[in-house]
Amino acid sequence: MTSMTAPHTSFSPADNPRLGLRERKKIKTREAIREAMYALVEEQGYEATTIEQIAERAEVSPSTVFRYFPTKEDIVLTDEYDPLILEELRARPADEPWPESLRHVMHRAVALGMKDAHPVSRLRTRLMVEVPAVRSRMMESMSETGRLLCQAIGERTGRDPHSLEVRVYAMSIVGGLMETSMYWAEQDHAPEFETLVDRALNVIEHGLPAEKP
Repeated sequence: MTSMTAPHTSFSPADNPRLGLRERKKIKTREAIREAMYALVEEQGYEATTIEQIAERAEVSPSTVFRYFPTKEDIVLTDEYDPLILEELRARPADEPWPESLRHVMHRAVALGMKDAHPVSRLRTRLMVEVPAVRSRMMESMSETGRLLCQAIGERTGRDPHSLEVRVYAMSIVGGLMETSMYWAEQDHAPEFETLVDRALNVIEHGLPAEKP
């Protein structure tokens, strides 16, 4: 999901054989643009990095960058993993308790986002904390992730995905994971992100603990 996964891992959606050639090429172009931006940000900082520089590094035109990402902030935040994660959720056993399914999928999301791309994940979450424009855009993008999660919850539980209860529950998950990402960056990326995700899911499932962790 948007705030949880890194833009590049060894398991790339572009390698998914179920996708058509055209879609795989699009994903690879998006990945090249993101990799170019993160390299430039590491070299010179976020504010100094321009769309023109990103385009040159990715060997595409500025118009191509804007075609894939409407804003510079979207390059930081957008990834290809929401559909894959929702697919994982739909594939869980029908009789598995919902909290267990959710925890499994969140662990899968963390694994996808962190494997072989830990430095990128750290940089990405740091930008979410340090750059107001990135943080603002992230909050806007949460609604789309929440909508997809509502659909998955509705399919799994038989509830109306547009009901207030499902919408509140879905956004509590998305918002909780966003705060987990930001907390991780604020704490200098310690402890491991998966540990913090488990703590967040415990709160979502059981409510605020009686004692401080």
